[in-house]
Amino acid sequence: MAIPLSLMLVIAMLFLFSSKISSESDTLTQLQPLHDGATLVSKEGTFELGFFSPGSSTNRYLGIWFKNIPLKTVIWVANRNYPIINKNTSTYTNTNTKLTITKDGNLTLLTANNTHHWSTNATTKSVNAVAQLLDSGNLILREEKDNTNSQNYLWQSFDYPSDTLLPGMKLGWEVTTEALNLNRYLTAWNNWEDPSSGQFAYGVARSSIPEMQLRNGSSVFYRSGPWNGFRFSATPIPKHRSLVNLNFVDTTKESYYQIFPRNRSLLIRTVVNQTVSTLQRFFWDEESQNWKLELVIPRDDFCSYNHCGSFGYCAVKDNSSVCECLPGFEPKSPWTQGCVHSRKTWMCKEKNNDGFIKISNMKVPDTKTSCMNRSMTIEECKAKCWENCSCTAYANSDITESGSSYSGCIIWFGDLLDLRQIPDAGQDLYVRIDIFKVDKYGSKKVMVVVASIVSSIIAMLVVLKFVYWRNKTKFRSEVIIKTKGKTNESEDEDLELPLFDFDFDTIVCATSDFSSDNMLGQGGFGPVYRGTLPDGQDIAVKRLSDTSVQGLNEFKNEVILCSKLQHRNLVKVLGYCIEEQEKLLIYEYMSNKSLNFFLFDTSQSKLLDWPRRLDIIGSIARGLLYLHQDSRLRIIHRDLKSSNILLDDDMNPKISDFGLARMCRGDQIEGTTRRVVGTYGYMSPEYAIGGVFSIKSDVFSFGVILLEVLSGKRNKEFSYSSQNYNLIGHAWRCWKECIPMEFIDACLGDSYIQSEALRCIHIGLLCVQHQPRDTDTTSVVTMLSSESVLPQPKKPVFLMERVLVEEDFRQNMNSPTNEVTISELEPR
Repeated sequence: MAIPLSLMLVIAMLFLFSSKISSESDTLTQLQPLHDGATLVSKEGTFELGFFSPGSSTNRYLGIWFKNIPLKTVIWVANRNYPIINKNTSTYTNTNTKLTITKDGNLTLLTANNTHHWSTNATTKSVNAVAQLLDSGNLILREEKDNTNSQNYLWQSFDYPSDTLLPGMKLGWEVTTEALNLNRYLTAWNNWEDPSSGQFAYGVARSSIPEMQLRNGSSVFYRSGPWNGFRFSATPIPKHRSLVNLNFVDTTKESYYQIFPRNRSLLIRTVVNQTVSTLQRFFWDEESQNWKLELVIPRDDFCSYNHCGSFGYCAVKDNSSVCECLPGFEPKSPWTQGCVHSRKTWMCKEKNNDGFIKISNMKVPDTKTSCMNRSMTIEECKAKCWENCSCTAYANSDITESGSSYSGCIIWFGDLLDLRQIPDAGQDLYVRIDIFKVDKYGSKKVMVVVASIVSSIIAMLVVLKFVYWRNKTKFRSEVIIKTKGKTNESEDEDLELPLFDFDFDTIVCATSDFSSDNMLGQGGFGPVYRGTLPDGQDIAVKRLSDTSVQGLNEFKNEVILCSKLQHRNLVKVLGYCIEEQEKLLIYEYMSNKSLNFFLFDTSQSKLLDWPRRLDIIGSIARGLLYLHQDSRLRIIHRDLKSSNILLDDDMNPKISDFGLARMCRGDQIEGTTRRVVGTYGYMSPEYAIGGVFSIKSDVFSFGVILLEVLSGKRNKEFSYSSQNYNLIGHAWRCWKECIPMEFIDACLGDSYIQSEALRCIHIGLLCVQHQPRDTDTTSVVTMLSSESVLPQPKKPVFLMERVLVEEDFRQNMNSPTNEVTISELEPR
């Protein structure tokens, strides 16, 4: 029977349609699934995407390989850990397997019965997505009509490499809004027949100073040393011109490594090979029609990671490794324990005892306990290291191939690990040693740091850093973490916190290993340190104390609250760090310390003129109004005091320390607790005695601060005559006896406006009323910003507060000037 002409035309068109996918097209659409046996080919025919079985295995994988070479070399595998089991051993092809694009714009790998084996899981959905294989070897998902802008890719295989690095591919990490903590690294095949993830991996180690690492499981097998401007520190200088140019980018947003061939037509691949425990770079030789090896890392087996221990370095002599100690050190026994200072009684920074010795051709130590400043000279670097007793060595961070222009500074704290002397590579390392051990090293020059020179250099550094800080960039990214928080005493909930997760080594570096010289003060739950990030931004670091019994809950509470609050009169939290027992909160640095530093010092208080004091009072009130009414949450601070009001460069006040704060529901105006927290002298009577807290509790604390700002006196320390009045009592006495101006800080003289001062005293007395219903935050802000008639204040219950809680507490204090947050009080 003759086949109808129309049917023949349909069959012909279907054949042409399917053959186009297998032999011509580089693009896949939602209407064109790619079946096992068909392929996509990049535009210039360099790469091919399809299904394959490695070696003698019958398992099927979706992969990309070089097309126009006789050796099938796979560079990427989609389902490497989820092979498609081919039960039909007589044929490799499995016609039930296909790659398709879903309705929401994701690539998915399906087998019989539509079983999912792999998917792209793109975060951005699209109804018009297409997949395209580029001539770079990158498989991308994009909008159908957007084929030019790589920034708009919905997904790309270059972000999820297998065991091979191709030219142009980024190897490293990135933090973006769309892809949080994207980390691109190579992972070896288990063996030549099994592309599943092996034990060996190669990528950028994320620390304060990034470097490349080859890891065997969780252990470091090899590290490259930091980037020094044109290569990695431990990478040998090639005897012949390299076939590639290297590129390394390190910013607060991303850190990645790339290679680019000098000859763009040359095929190059870099592979992690688990069989020989190396990273290998190959290029395709057209003459021999084979891959040729250009680079092997590590280049020998003599010096494994930290082979000679702390302060020891590995040297290769007569085809074997030899461990030696750095000058001024002697070996422990056995060698694996490294070396120690030769002079047991040597002390840091002793005059004429302390110096540095230059050791050349060194692979610089492991950077996990180091920090970097790209703007310092080598002399400034030396001064910075000498000033900190935790600093054990320093080096340039940026050198040139000619050696004519060295810059930048890396300093190391604590033990120096993984040192190696490399005759044809490495760089100068300056190690801190005992000056009396120098003579035996002959021509090696020792640089003794003279105190007067150090002082002048440090002074110059202060000026330079001040200029740099004024132009500092923001160091913030968003990382979503899960933590446990409490919104009240009886219910828990999981909360997502958009805060930057700082690396612990970065904070150690920023604070000079939590140096006592950098300590700003001691809070209720631990010390606070000043630090400087690698980009020059100053920070304040709150370190949760090991001895704080209740500190963990308050730490979590502060992270939860601060991640949700943004106001010009609240201190900004930049991020957090949790590592083992360490729990850190990182804030913006407030250069002018806290309000109490100025208020209660006779010389500093003169800097607070009357307009400045009025501005501080109004700004604190506006910040408090935001917490109580205008933020997404209703926040009761519960520890508002002058020492928790910080001042920025322009003396603008910012409320800080939310460790004791409490979130309330939008309709909740008060609560009760058996665990009274806060600071004596600032707690309202109903809270200190009865455990009843509300937004009025914060208003009471604000009233105390307002009176302190007006008088320049601390509530807890002030005592008036034999009546034992505290500051609130003194304010009430002045008010009742019609001598309110006696209450104003004497250092203001006649510079204040009496009507404004009188109104502020009036408002302060209204805030410290015994009954919490007598005033609230909104009315306080209104009263401060208007000239409306104020209600008459009632007698504050200042004597009750002093007798019941303040006197007993004072007996336990070492000094009457101490101000400590009390984390628990049983009411009596």
